[in-house]
Amino acid sequence: MTQQKRARKALFHFTCVCVAVIMLYPLLWMLFSSFKVSSTVMREADKLLPTQWTVQNFINGWKGFAGHSFGTFFRNSLLVAGLSTIGAVFSSVLIAYGFARIKFRGSDFWFACMMVTLMLPFQVIMVPQFLLFTKLGWTGTYLPLIVPFFCGQAFFIYMDVQFMRSIPKELDEAAMIDGCSRFGVFWHIMLPLCVPVICTSAIFSFIWRWEDFLGPFLYLNKPELYTASLALKLFSDPSSSSDFGAMFAMATLSVVPACILFVSFQKYLVEGIATTGLKG
Repeated sequence: MTQQKRARKALFHFTCVCVAVIMLYPLLWMLFSSFKVSSTVMREADKLLPTQWTVQNFINGWKGFAGHSFGTFFRNSLLVAGLSTIGAVFSSVLIAYGFARIKFRGSDFWFACMMVTLMLPFQVIMVPQFLLFTKLGWTGTYLPLIVPFFCGQAFFIYMDVQFMRSIPKELDEAAMIDGCSRFGVFWHIMLPLCVPVICTSAIFSFIWRWEDFLGPFLYLNKPELYTASLALKLFSDPSSSSDFGAMFAMATLSVVPACILFVSFQKYLVEGIATTGLKG
């Protein structure tokens, strides 16, 4: 029986390693391709390790284009992703507090309407949003990429509501007996207790906004405003030669912020996902 358990355990770990290698291979291929000579990247696409190592791709890629280094594009991405994440996280948790703790007429109906929006892909609302922001004069600025996220995000609201429902309501009642207002209960009681789900929302929001291409492509029309995801596209030119080495080098660097954020808050991510949906 012990040998069978060891065999099953070994098979399980071997399967996990194989799946992990398959999932990580594209990322590893991008990483090693950034050290290949740019003219040989596509010719050596079937090889993982480069035959000739070089760091020139990072130097060429960091130079950027149109007189702007790639540091400018990273800064723009950080600005857009950071502000939109702050808006999405805190507006969502505030709205979720209203749904989870305050009973008002039609609360179930409005919560259902909010949930329905989860089934609407961005492509469905893309055109009416673009027309609206054009009339407001927001095209060519970061406002369309930041302001809408200060109105809450349905997915994060749902996560926050489920998490708040697992917190005993007796805490709210005790705080209100001591003289706390509704907002005081939210700020001093609920917000500190919701740190795991807030961190989970922040990680998801930052990664989604950091890698977003379609939004910046629609609204940004000046090179100095481009985000990293949009700038990466400009290394590829179907009508002439493409600098794939520089593109993969900058793509590798663009993954670093998201990886650092994920590793730093991994504990809160696991806790937030594990406790979401548990109702006390």
